[in-house]
Order: sequence, then structure tokens, then C-alpha cells
Amino acid sequence: MATKPYSLDTLAVRAGQERSQFGEHAEALYLTSSFVFKDAAQAAARFSGAEEGNVYARFSNPTVTTFQQRLAALEGAAGCIATASGMAAILATVMALLKAGDHIVASRSIFGATQQLFGNIFTRFGIETSFVEATNIDAYRAALQPNTKLVFIETPSNPLTEVIDIAAVAAVAHQGGALLAVDNCFCTPVLQRPLDLGADLVIHSATKYLDGQGRVLGGAVCADKALTEEVFKFLRTAGPTLSPFNAWVILKGMETLKIRMQAQSAAALDLAQRLEAHPQVARVFYPGLPSHPQHALAMRQQKSGGAIVSFEVKGGRAEAWRVVDHCQLLSITANLGDVKTTITHPASTTHGRISPEARAAAGISEGLLRIAVGLESVDDIEADLKNGLG
Repeated sequence: MATKPYSLDTLAVRAGQERSQFGEHAEALYLTSSFVFKDAAQAAARFSGAEEGNVYARFSNPTVTTFQQRLAALEGAAGCIATASGMAAILATVMALLKAGDHIVASRSIFGATQQLFGNIFTRFGIETSFVEATNIDAYRAALQPNTKLVFIETPSNPLTEVIDIAAVAAVAHQGGALLAVDNCFCTPVLQRPLDLGADLVIHSATKYLDGQGRVLGGAVCADKALTEEVFKFLRTAGPTLSPFNAWVILKGMETLKIRMQAQSAAALDLAQRLEAHPQVARVFYPGLPSHPQHALAMRQQKSGGAIVSFEVKGGRAEAWRVVDHCQLLSITANLGDVKTTITHPASTTHGRISPEARAAAGISEGLLRIAVGLESVDDIEADLKNGLG
């Protein structure tokens, strides 16, 4: 299917599909571990790469290919490589493009597991990371070293929804000879397209909004062909690739991506406004609110504020946990992007494994709660939170 003439709405439903000889309407699910060749010569050609085609499901499968082509079309990327999870996408990017002795500059305001990966795991392989204040462009510039090969940011950030100027950080990274990778999990290409703003790579946890139903794990790296080919080489050998079944499930989720993102973002703004007026709430973090420090940037860079609302409860951990424990409707889980609203206490869950000092530096207080707004009535969500807020 040609992609250029079509809008994002159409691409989310149609891009990447190639019907088999059976003429199926829905995308086919190819559950097979390997593929049969017509003769020895074709087998040799497929394995060597001289002929395109499927070889082994660890690194080539038609259903996964459809997912990759669809997400690439949505992000405006020349290439896309699917991975087993969002964390696998980050791992594959760094292992494919960097080597021992290289350096990374990363925003301090990133997902806890990402901090662990950069700060503890990659150091074992001789790749060091400098963490900087998320929204301070000069800090990125100051942290660059001659061996810096990658700048990594997450915008909006998890969980404080800090918004980083992608174009400005891209300019800094490129001046220093580094690539810029942007985790676009919170916005998806419906609300933000980092490649259009100068980023070199876009990272996705397809587990979140791309699936949208909390069903399966998945991830992806979108970039130009030269970069995705390097990522593919790593994945082909190392193996943290996306299963065909998970790719098929996520493809079905992507068909409703735009209407879900629009509805959940509108509900999040409504909830954020209500929480901001509540006497037990010290502060609300939501890019769609005028009170957000990067509100103006968010409204230029994103199509809306997104579906994540974080807020500080007066009274610290005890009162924050009280809100969580009194929820009867909201799901107490650290996952996000689901049509079911979720609530979590980041300091003891998503960011619980990093040091108290690192949490403090990232602005994650003991009273902070993160809400991933789903598709329930905002009245019902607010009423559930009031069970603990009073």
C-alpha cells in the first residue's frame, strides 16, 4: 500500500498490509517458527540476504513486517524494527549503535528501568551515561563529550510530564556529532512526531497506547534505513524480537489509536483541571494546563497534553497510599496506555529501584501519584479518587 497520499487516520488502519493468496480482509497472523524454501539456491540466497524474504521467525515474519511498516508510516520514518518490549527497543538501539568507550547524555527524567539500564547495565560494557536536567538545554550542551554518540530523552517525561524541546536538543546533539533518540511512548505519532522535529530515532513501548488494551508486550525503533539496519543486525543475532502474535494484537489496537488518544487526552485535561482545584492536592503536572512550566512548548510540539496526569498529595507517602488504597474503580498497576484508568505511586513502583537521591533529583516526591487516564467517565474517575482524597 502506498503511504504518501494518505492521512494518519487511514495509515493507522491500512498501512503495511499485503494480502495473501486467500484475500483476507483482516491482517493475517502467521504462527510459524520457520519458512520453507523452494530449493537449496533460494535458501542460500535468503540466508545471505541476496534475496528478500522470510527465513526464521526470530527475525522475519510477515505479521511483524506489517506492524513495522504501519508504525514507520505513522512516524514518518523510512524504517522500523520491532522488539519484544519497549526496554528491548532501548537495549537494541544502544547495543547496535554504540560500543565500549562511547558516552550517552540522557535526561534525568526518564522511566526508572531506563535509568537502571543506562546507569547500571551499560556501564558493565564500558558505555557511560551523564544524566542532566530534562528541560535545561544548556545542560545537554555542557554534558557532551568527544565520545558522546547518543542523546536520549523522554518527552513528556515519566511521571512528571516534563516537556523537552526536541528541536533544540536535536540541534545540540548534532552539533556534538551525536544522535538524538526520543521515547515517544506518552504521545505516540498521533500527538507528536519527533523525526519531524529533528530527532534521529524514535523509541516505542508498543505495550502502551499502540496496543491500548493492556494485552501484550512490544516495542519498536523507528529511524532511517541505515540506523534500523544496524538495529536489525543486533536483533537477528541477540533475539529480543517481537512475536507474530503480539504484532497482530498491536496491529488491531493501532486501528483505534487516534480516536483513543483524542478521547483519553480530553478526559485527562478535564481530570487535571478538577484535581488542580482540590484542596488536598498540592500540585498537578499536566502539559495541557496553563500552570505547567512547559505548557506553551507542549502546545506547539504536541497536538494535546496527552493522557497522563500526575499530582502531589499533601501529606507525603501516607496520604498518597491512602488515595491508592481507597480506589475501587481505578486499577492499581504501573502499566499505562490502557483504556482502563490506572494509578500508581512512582516512588515505590516505577522508580522504586533507583536511589532516593536520584528520585529527588528527578523531582519524584513521596506524595506523587500518576494517573493514566482511560475511557471511563471522568465523573467516575474523580469520584474514585475522592474516596481517598476526601
